[in-house]
Amino acid sequence: MSSFLAKRLAGALVVLALVSMMSFAIIWLVPGDPTAAFLDTSATPEQVARLRRELGLDKPILVQMVDWYGRVLRGDLGHSILLNRSVTAAILERLPVTLSLTGFALVLALIGGIAAGIVAAVNHNRWPDQLVMTVALFGLSVPDFWLGIMLILVLAVQFGLFPTGGYIPLGDDPFGWMRSIIMPAATLAIIQVGFIARMTRASMLEVLNQDFIRTADAKGLKRAEIMLRHGLPNALVPILTVGGIVAGALLGGAVIVEQVFSIPGVGRLIIGGILSRDYPVIQGGLLFLAVIYLMVNLAVDVLYAVADPRVRLE
Repeated sequence: MSSFLAKRLAGALVVLALVSMMSFAIIWLVPGDPTAAFLDTSATPEQVARLRRELGLDKPILVQMVDWYGRVLRGDLGHSILLNRSVTAAILERLPVTLSLTGFALVLALIGGIAAGIVAAVNHNRWPDQLVMTVALFGLSVPDFWLGIMLILVLAVQFGLFPTGGYIPLGDDPFGWMRSIIMPAATLAIIQVGFIARMTRASMLEVLNQDFIRTADAKGLKRAEIMLRHGLPNALVPILTVGGIVAGALLGGAVIVEQVFSIPGVGRLIIGGILSRDYPVIQGGLLFLAVIYLMVNLAVDVLYAVADPRVRLE
């Protein structure tokens, strides 16, 4: 197991290096200048040049990249141009909000998707199966920002069941936290439920055709016991794979959903950095999200060994 984890960590470091290089290059290829956030259109070329020198933007891109990597290796993601504070501190301040949103959304997506997939597999080629697959296709086709706006219009504006936006910390008011997080979490989860349901259905159908399932059925075991005790555990590996993919998709979707629902998370911080051309915030935020995504995938790899003894033997 130790050698397995060492290989995965080495691969993760390579991925992080590539992600950081790509984000650095893309930011510099996009037109714009962060000095525009500080200076108006009447600024003279001398003022612009002086500000660029103060911010270190007058150096060649390779020099800036080397400087940034040197700071990252020391645990310093840089200083935000617009916020005038440490990028690391700004991210850590907002990280619990994003993790609570994506974590809650992941739980909703897994419960809804696995349950829907099992129902579809048990009722293969019957109307419950067709209904689940139709709803799954709808969920996969709907943009998250549009779904979030529709939920706000219906549940918040029309019926007043939930606030239109904002965030209440869990420690301050658990009930208020639930009311503030349920709509954005549902927005993220509904998009992914269809993906999980389709994979669960396919995996369960393959397992249900195995001899040990027919043996359990012949022994007179209840259908629910066969599904949950014998079927689902043997179908878990593909579902775990989907869970890791969904976790990454939720992190990406949180960037948009946090903006729609005015949630002060890392995603909204990155959006603000993009709009103001705050390079350190963009680079630091993307790197942080990449680290979380790789940690989730590493956890999924470890869960493979827990769910399937054959993986442990390999």
